[in-house]
Amino acid sequence: MISITQFLSDVIAGEPDIYVITFTLVVVMVVFLFLSFPMIVPLAIGALIGLIHFSQVDPQVLIQQMVTGISPNALIAVPMFILAADIMTRGHTAHNLLGLIQAFVGHLRGGLPITTCISCTLFGSVSGSTQATVVSVGQIMRPKLLQAGYKDSFVMALIINASDIAFLIPPSIGLILYGTLANASVGELFIAGIGPGLVLALLFSLSSYRYSVKHSDSLSLVEKASTAEKMAAIKKAMLPMGFPALIIGGIYSGIVTPTEAASFAVLYAIIIESVIYRKLTLSDICDAALNTGLITAVVFVLVGVGQAFSWYISFEQIPQALLAPLNLEHASPEYILFVIAVAFFVGCMFVDSLVVLLILTPIFMPIIEAAGLDPVLVGVMVTLQMAIGSATPPFGCDIFTAIAIFEKPYMEVIKGTLPFFLILLLMSALLIYFPGIALMPRDLLF
Repeated sequence: MISITQFLSDVIAGEPDIYVITFTLVVVMVVFLFLSFPMIVPLAIGALIGLIHFSQVDPQVLIQQMVTGISPNALIAVPMFILAADIMTRGHTAHNLLGLIQAFVGHLRGGLPITTCISCTLFGSVSGSTQATVVSVGQIMRPKLLQAGYKDSFVMALIINASDIAFLIPPSIGLILYGTLANASVGELFIAGIGPGLVLALLFSLSSYRYSVKHSDSLSLVEKASTAEKMAAIKKAMLPMGFPALIIGGIYSGIVTPTEAASFAVLYAIIIESVIYRKLTLSDICDAALNTGLITAVVFVLVGVGQAFSWYISFEQIPQALLAPLNLEHASPEYILFVIAVAFFVGCMFVDSLVVLLILTPIFMPIIEAAGLDPVLVGVMVTLQMAIGSATPPFGCDIFTAIAIFEKPYMEVIKGTLPFFLILLLMSALLIYFPGIALMPRDLLF
């Protein structure tokens, strides 16, 4: 280690010591974050200062890396899936999917929270967005759960955490971005995310059933649907169920790529909501397109800047220096997966999950390749941690989405999250020790 005096003199002199560079990057990023700049600015300024001050490399390289970051064809699917999710959130898709599930299980003990879990899974296979799932499923199911006697803290925690399933079930924006960064097949990642997503839905459903049995005295049951009502629910849900069939079935069969499936999903959503249901007007679709453009612009700028920052830290070999004390080169695959899970989980607790993905993926990729770990398995693990972070205090985005739509204070929204958080940690452990949950479907199809 170097002395503090030598350390500061090296910073001033621009000596390219790896600890000096790392310290400078951290300080610059922390200062800009405390000044309330969006995360894009600290990433860009940190890389620019490091490149000019320490490396004496032409700053135009960063521009080239930004363009490279948003060049992969797989990223075309991102705005398409965002637009399809926005159109379906504005329309009848969520209502019809929830109606189908409630018609068959809503009358059972714990039927309403189980309906919520399954609905989050199905809507996740349609939207791929945790926040869209919180809004769509939450606005419909929360009043029904409260009317049945469930505590609001349990209801909000269930909706926030069950929405995590949407990040694993394709089409997942997180899986697309990871596949782009890690040069992994997005199609394989989509298929590998289905198993963990279904297991997580099962674990949440079992927990909901246990809670319902424990508090059965204060809870009321929903009237059982008649055969006619069940058939009507099936009829209404037939068209929305075409979304997962189109996306998953199309990729399964090899008929379409994930990018082509995203384009077809948009067309399908417009036909269903505007032509068949006649729920949305041309003005509504234009509003959805505008909203998609704004979100996509933010995501793509973040991806481009993240690529430039990732290139710089790789150029300086900062990942190797940071990971060297952990001795991961000779560690077991389980230990490496554990370290990756902890790093992403802690990062996503405090910073937007996409930022964590952009920063940490290039750091761990050399270790993943050297250890021979399947990048698809790592991608599912990373995406799971991103999902957990989106629902975990202090800065989970789904928490703030719930605060906005439920109009409840922060502490009340997070009050009941602990049991679901433990289930998510259990799912992480299952992925580490039983990777076949994710890899078996992938191996069967690819």
